[in-house]
Amino acid sequence: MTYADFASSQSFLLWSTFAIALVMGALVNKTNFCTMGAVSDWVNMGDTGRLRAWLLAIAVGVLGVTGLEAAGMVNLSGTFPPYRQTSLPWLEYGLGGLLFGIGMTLASGCGNKTLIRIGGGNLKSIMVLLVIAVIAYFMINPFPGSDKTLYSMLFYPWTNPTAVALSGNQDLGAMLFADNVATGRMVAGGVIGGLLLVWVFLSADFRGSFDNILGGLVVGLAVLAAWYVSSNVMVDADGEILSLQAYVQDWELYAPADAVRPAAAGPLAAQSFTFINPMGQTLGYAASGFDRTLLTFGIMALAGVVAGSLLWSLVSRSFRIEWFASARDFVNHLVGATLMGFGGVLAMGCTIGQGVTGFSTLALGSILTFVAIVVGSAATMKVQYILMMRGEA
Repeated sequence: MTYADFASSQSFLLWSTFAIALVMGALVNKTNFCTMGAVSDWVNMGDTGRLRAWLLAIAVGVLGVTGLEAAGMVNLSGTFPPYRQTSLPWLEYGLGGLLFGIGMTLASGCGNKTLIRIGGGNLKSIMVLLVIAVIAYFMINPFPGSDKTLYSMLFYPWTNPTAVALSGNQDLGAMLFADNVATGRMVAGGVIGGLLLVWVFLSADFRGSFDNILGGLVVGLAVLAAWYVSSNVMVDADGEILSLQAYVQDWELYAPADAVRPAAAGPLAAQSFTFINPMGQTLGYAASGFDRTLLTFGIMALAGVVAGSLLWSLVSRSFRIEWFASARDFVNHLVGATLMGFGGVLAMGCTIGQGVTGFSTLALGSILTFVAIVVGSAATMKVQYILMMRGEA
């Protein structure tokens, strides 16, 4: 996937991302793949069907990344965000995951589910999206006329000092097999992915559920497709084949005078689906008057999921306008969205961004975040159940 100029390469990346997300959005809507629903079914009814679908997506991602890396078809050493970074901010992963898990339970779904609901006509989820977008944007970008962000004011002084500096990358393959990282990643990926796959299909009920199997496969394969595309779109710069990120980093050396330079090179690195930071990116893009230099993989992914969900809703005639049932319903969604915004950025991802995409790299931080999200969500459901039984909810 090599193009003669940067604009063509970037265009292919963006529209490929939209197409993959469109398919994922439609089929996630169709199959009712939902990570919050997965925890709810498990905690409240003992039904592990959708939990197994989530773990199937993770298994497909882990095994797929293991194979793609072994074949030299992707390079995940410098991704956006940096899942395998050498710093392990464990407190931020844990706290962010807990906040996100609590928030997604109060707001009736994770970041991906919020987009699916918007496509299905849920106006409540538009409010959730806007709240997350504002918080996510200002967690990373300074307030106007200031050099302060929400992260620098509320979290950095006490969370960042707890980060552990590692001698190598934080993925399990590198940590367990420091002397032979490539082999370590194949072994760790094969074992973990294989065990997940075996556990998922041990259930006869799951094996008989077409939608759960399809949902897990689609999400896992979509994550792999995005990794592959974003890793392999190249620019032919006078015979030198460069990645989009490398081209932008040396823009003055390669780009013609009339070319439009992207606002940043980071978002052009290898990446896959995540939805909290892209909500903030989308807000910045809209606020700029849709400045094309700010158009990113994440924005196109977000738009594709909404469009795919809308398409399926119209085809299946399931599109329904939904609004808040009560003032309490509004407050729950507002609080939930706020926690998701803070938690999703702090943990560097959501149930898809860390729970599938990050997990596929076997990054320890992603695994910690996944566990924290499940714990936060399950604990919140238990509290909600106790309050309901007492007649207080």
